[in-house]
Amino acid sequence: MTVAGVLGLSLYTMQDEPALRRTAQVPTPVPAASAVEPTSGDGQTQASRRNSAGPGANVERTLTDDGSVVNKYSPRSHDGSGPLIIEASRIGQDPRLAGTANEDLLEDSPYGPLPAVSSVGLRPMDHYARPWSGARGTRIAIIVGGLGLSQTGTQRAIEELPSEITLAFAASGNSLQRWMQTSRRQGHEILMQIPMEPFGYSPSEADPATLLADAPAEQNIDRLHEAMASITGYTGIMNHLGGRLLSEAGALEPLLRDIASRGLMFVDDGTSARSASGSIAKAVELPHVFADMVLDTELDRSAILKKLDDLERLALRKGSAVGTASAFEESVQAISQWVQEASGRGIEIVGVSALAEDPADY
Repeated sequence: MTVAGVLGLSLYTMQDEPALRRTAQVPTPVPAASAVEPTSGDGQTQASRRNSAGPGANVERTLTDDGSVVNKYSPRSHDGSGPLIIEASRIGQDPRLAGTANEDLLEDSPYGPLPAVSSVGLRPMDHYARPWSGARGTRIAIIVGGLGLSQTGTQRAIEELPSEITLAFAASGNSLQRWMQTSRRQGHEILMQIPMEPFGYSPSEADPATLLADAPAEQNIDRLHEAMASITGYTGIMNHLGGRLLSEAGALEPLLRDIASRGLMFVDDGTSARSASGSIAKAVELPHVFADMVLDTELDRSAILKKLDDLERLALRKGSAVGTASAFEESVQAISQWVQEASGRGIEIVGVSALAEDPADY
């Protein structure tokens, strides 16, 4: 296949993307693709692994449920020779492969695979993001957290919440990899929720994996990595509690710097008025989101619907807004109802990564 053919195929698969993301040199010739793997037992498609040796492009073939074959070409490491082409990079993972981690975005650690930026600069935040329209209308992101702590609550949230809702998994939850795969296949963007030290911290009552304001940076980084390795496929890290840690810039900065180096974003749940995450994020070039409102401070369906209406009014003024909730039955029911109604009013519900303040955009 000629270089022009490779370029044509790359651009063809990227028809709906808003911008060209990066340049890469791709030597020729393109090698033959490996054999197509069959679909898995649960009907999900599987991608054949790329041949990593030798020159040329990486080639993946995916067999879809209807029998079609999709070829994906991406640049392989090279010696600097060969022509220069522009590759349009897809924002968001192919939904047919959403339950499968991209091995180019992982690195080994003592705790298991950790998120990493690929050799060609692809970030997990971009690859696992939920695609959105790119329109300039009013946008709202809603994050439902605490998944994995209750089997019943987690299943209900994944099954009943619209796919536009971002799900945050508690690092101390159970069966996280299984729940992650299910939620990703249904179209949800996901976050990893990390316990952080609040004011009034009680060691006897707290999660032993909590990141502490007075702990050595190495200990906090180790705990962060252990939590990160619980699952794959997430776009960022979100705090659980953490008022004290978030207010201590010296303790927070090494954590946010590590998150930034891994191509993730940080989502601050907005509950701490003293949080230093925003200023540190700018300093370390970390994509960052501040949530605007907790939606279920009062666990009543009518009260949650009123909070959602407040969130919509805020978004109409600002252009966008972010709300958070927990996976309670009342919250799930109210959010599901409201999203359907808001979509009819022209509000676009997006994955939270779409609203991140991202240094890469400047």
